[in-house]
Amino acid sequence: MEFSSGRARLKHARLAGDRRELYPHSLQFYLEPPTESISLVEFESFAVDRLRLLKVVENLGVSYVRSGDLYKTKLEAELRRLKFPYKALAEDDFEARRKDHISHFILRLAYCQSEDLRRWFLQQEMDLLRYRFNELTDCLRQKFLEHVNLSFEAISEDLKNELANELHASTPSLGVTKVKEQMFYKVGLADAVDLFRARRVYIQDGFAYVPLKEIDAIVLNNYRTKLSKALALTARSLPSIQSDERLQPLLSHLSHSYVGPDYSVQKNTGKISLEQIDPLSVKSFPLCMRQLHKALRDNHHLRHGGRMQYGLFLKGIGLTLEQALEFWKKEFIRGKVDADKFDKGYAYSIRHSYGKEGRRTDYTPYSCMKIIMSNPPSQGDYHGCPFRHSDPELLKQKLQSYKISPSGITQILELVKGMHYQLACQKYFELTHDVDDIGFSLNHPNQYFVESQRLLSGGREPKKELSNSGNSQQKNNSPESMNSNSAPTSSNTTADAELEGLEAYFTED
Repeated sequence: MEFSSGRARLKHARLAGDRRELYPHSLQFYLEPPTESISLVEFESFAVDRLRLLKVVENLGVSYVRSGDLYKTKLEAELRRLKFPYKALAEDDFEARRKDHISHFILRLAYCQSEDLRRWFLQQEMDLLRYRFNELTDCLRQKFLEHVNLSFEAISEDLKNELANELHASTPSLGVTKVKEQMFYKVGLADAVDLFRARRVYIQDGFAYVPLKEIDAIVLNNYRTKLSKALALTARSLPSIQSDERLQPLLSHLSHSYVGPDYSVQKNTGKISLEQIDPLSVKSFPLCMRQLHKALRDNHHLRHGGRMQYGLFLKGIGLTLEQALEFWKKEFIRGKVDADKFDKGYAYSIRHSYGKEGRRTDYTPYSCMKIIMSNPPSQGDYHGCPFRHSDPELLKQKLQSYKISPSGITQILELVKGMHYQLACQKYFELTHDVDDIGFSLNHPNQYFVESQRLLSGGREPKKELSNSGNSQQKNNSPESMNSNSAPTSSNTTADAELEGLEAYFTED
């Protein structure tokens, strides 16, 4: 036993030594890809955890001031929970550094596939690096700058006192006292061009004297340049990676991944009557489903993309198969579809979506990310995400018709402009329910419905309780419920593949 435990300690020490060489610092620019072999389970687990983290970064960045204590507290809590590096790590905590390194490169593969994905990934990774850099101690910050070949020298106290007046005059945001307290770095002018143009630094002998609070701008600009180029190069390499049948499905789904409850199994299915749908569409439907419901009532028809998105949502809030058949038939026969045509052309597809036909797959409602990222609407369609797919002026008119205040509309349009579509929907929820902070990260239309019903019932559990047993909607981004611990498995990819079969049944308009 002593011999075995001694061997184990020796092996652990050897691994720790290897990782100390690989990860000398808790922060990095991710310049070298990982070379070790990992299991597909670990591959997916690391990727999902980082996706959760980046979604939290996005949500907090819009909801709170990035330099504020609340932002820092919440983000640190999430880094701790997901076991990523934060602040100054203990010397032997190299497993978190390994996870940070590998997970970044996995998501880089998944998020290099389009301009929108690259832009989103780049922004969240920059915000994460900014937080982690600013949390480093002075000593670790200097080590990090050396580690990434940004050899900015911190000036001595004597030199700082000698230049105090010049530093104060050229850095108006800092008073004389703050200048004395602040650390300054001597930076080559080429690295501080933006700060020089904005007249925010003191220049002498070809060097800029940059205060600590501005050095992160130089670090982030350097990181942005490197990561942008890396994403472009990764995109060019995608064809060879996509030929790997083990990785291709995982990478395809990660960019649309939703890792919260899938809203497929209802404990109280059938508790909602058809008569309740109209009032519920006004009170508790997200804008995408409210838009689809109105279009169905106005036109007595929806094209296949709308039927799939809305039909699975209604299934998720508790409509039984019998109710769904009655609901769609009543509406369609008010238009140009007679009862016989409905029974022959549409009823089968509804039964199919409930798992009663074909492969007997029980299809799950679409997550926000799936709606945003796949099958954009064309002329005559009403599906998709209004915040992502609507013209801003038309979206403004729609919000006005729903009695959203002018200031609220401005806030929503600003979020849309910044491509924060789920946060725009979250703001819509707050405005229509008259709350300041909904207290959760919105990632699914059915989550919107559940939280709305909970709020309208006075904070009690909604009448319909939803099972959290589902893992992900690849059984799809979003991304997740912020506190969800579920993670998709590779077997989930089958559901999306089978969904293609369902789409074929919906092609008749």
